[in-house]
Amino acid sequence: MGYQRATGVDAPAALEHRFAELGRATAGLQPPFAVVDLGAFDTNAAILRRNAIGKPLRLASKSLRCRALMRRALAGPGFKGILGFTLPEALWLAEEFDDIVVAYPTADTDALRALAADDELARRITLMVDSVEHLDFLRRHVEPNPSRPLRLCLELDVSLELLGGRVHIGAHRSPVRTPEHALDMAHEIDKRPGVDLVGIMGYEGQIAGVQDAFSAAALKYPLVRLMQRVSRIELAERRAEAVAAVRSVADLEFVNGGGTGSVISTAADPSVTEIAAGSGLYSPALFDGYRSIRPIPAAFFALPVVRRPRPGIVTALGGGWVASGVPGPDRLPKPTFPSGMRFSKTEGAGEVQTPLKGRAADGLAIGDRVWMRHAKAGELAERVNTIHLVRNGEVVAEVPTYRGEGHAFA
Repeated sequence: MGYQRATGVDAPAALEHRFAELGRATAGLQPPFAVVDLGAFDTNAAILRRNAIGKPLRLASKSLRCRALMRRALAGPGFKGILGFTLPEALWLAEEFDDIVVAYPTADTDALRALAADDELARRITLMVDSVEHLDFLRRHVEPNPSRPLRLCLELDVSLELLGGRVHIGAHRSPVRTPEHALDMAHEIDKRPGVDLVGIMGYEGQIAGVQDAFSAAALKYPLVRLMQRVSRIELAERRAEAVAAVRSVADLEFVNGGGTGSVISTAADPSVTEIAAGSGLYSPALFDGYRSIRPIPAAFFALPVVRRPRPGIVTALGGGWVASGVPGPDRLPKPTFPSGMRFSKTEGAGEVQTPLKGRAADGLAIGDRVWMRHAKAGELAERVNTIHLVRNGEVVAEVPTYRGEGHAFA
């Protein structure tokens, strides 16, 4: 299978060939179902590895939510360790994987007690903190054990602030912003028994998570690019100073930064030792608006055509698999094949039906399939119990998602 970008702008023959192969491979399956093209998945891993210029990639588990595909990525070169999203998820993953940083602070007291009670779990899992309040919460619910300290990572706010903080661009995450804040937290952790500071993390969402291609941002794209350039310059200096300050107190094992959309620029930052990435392996629809990386769409879901209400329109069953974030057209799944299909403005992607318009509609019959891409990566796995893995026109495996294994960690 040729791995050109299947986004609706490829040569029609290449798009037709790719989805003809997917159709033949999955002919015996009843939609809706999800597939991952392993050839594209592996190619995307190679793209991420190349962009990281030798720095290890920490796999963002929320971007895959499928242990079989996490194993596949981590078995290849370039990927090392997992960036998880909840502590219960990390406890489960630690049954198999030995280096998990929980990217978000936890308030799950049951999970904290389970972590503190097990030497091996305490060795494999690193918790995220960003305040004295977090440290006090840990102390209230977990008995300090200097012989088995909990591993901590300090999150640094790496968003861009302008006009004295009156303008905030980026994710609202950590209150630790300046090198002085970071140093104060390092000292606070250092004086407490039963915890060790082993890492720093900063997610530059204003760079990694914002579409900047002309087709995505229209007339705004020059401003987006200017903002990102200003942010990269400001962040490189501030993060380096914060890391140096913390290293004066703690023996850091890692400094994590980035995301799929900023692998190249984050890799160029000397203060960063590893890069978080994951969404690029699936290449969801939002990535069509990224300029810094052009991965190949690898994850799709198929819906059946169940109605033909009038010429130029077909209706697919279900399809309202809307992504998280600020509601808008970019959070809807993207009709991918047949090409040229679009949503009805009055219905969009619906809970029980999704009307689709376009010239290709008249060529579709009841029972035919419409292929879609989710706007975001791992959220597709919250809609299905299994993912069908396809290689060279054949389904080679059916693997469970987190949901299929009976776990929900969102």
